[in-house]
Amino acid sequence: MSTPDPVKGTPRPVRPRDAASLVILRGEGDGTEVLLGRRAGRHRFMPHMYVFPGGRLDRVDLTAPTLDKLDERPLRRLAAQFGGETAHGLAVAAVRETWEETGLRFGEMEGERFVPRLSGIDYLARAITPPPSPIRFHARFFITHADRADGGGDAPLTGSGELLDLDWRPLGEAVKMPIADVTEFVLEEVIRRVRGTAIEAIPLFSYQNNAPIIRYHRFEAD
Repeated sequence: MSTPDPVKGTPRPVRPRDAASLVILRGEGDGTEVLLGRRAGRHRFMPHMYVFPGGRLDRVDLTAPTLDKLDERPLRRLAAQFGGETAHGLAVAAVRETWEETGLRFGEMEGERFVPRLSGIDYLARAITPPPSPIRFHARFFITHADRADGGGDAPLTGSGELLDLDWRPLGEAVKMPIADVTEFVLEEVIRRVRGTAIEAIPLFSYQNNAPIIRYHRFEAD
């Protein structure tokens, strides 16, 4: 929960934890689907809500071995904002959590160890949950296509059981499901990408005076 501010005597917002999610699309054009799963009611953070696979950045993700590197543009954009090691770690976290929660492998197994493949994954958006929340995340959202997974879009959905009712949903239906405002924001950005109307910038969904606000970060190198 929030800690008291020693100067003002008011609660100080909890520092957001670094996190990453992977938005996975299947199909093309008007037939595009997205993978969503429902968080169980026991979860303190967004119980019963439908979300993309993902989770918190672990320290080991920062130096975890991978089969390859992020493509130049997402790596450059992430590194400009957070540094190269963090950029690597966030991408690893998104792919690792996806494997754990859904069984989809964007990578290979070396013995019992999963080694992520980072190429073909783009940097989509980021969001910071509201200051009053006792659990806060600074989430970065990546996007890729199911064809890049081992077995493609027809691969069975298994995983740890953390996400329930895992399935592919048409984008138009996904935005009407029980989802948080952050998830709705990301889905709307995905729809713009699919339609070819997205701008060349990374959107940030955050809060100002407890009201949601969207800002766009443009990159000079683009």
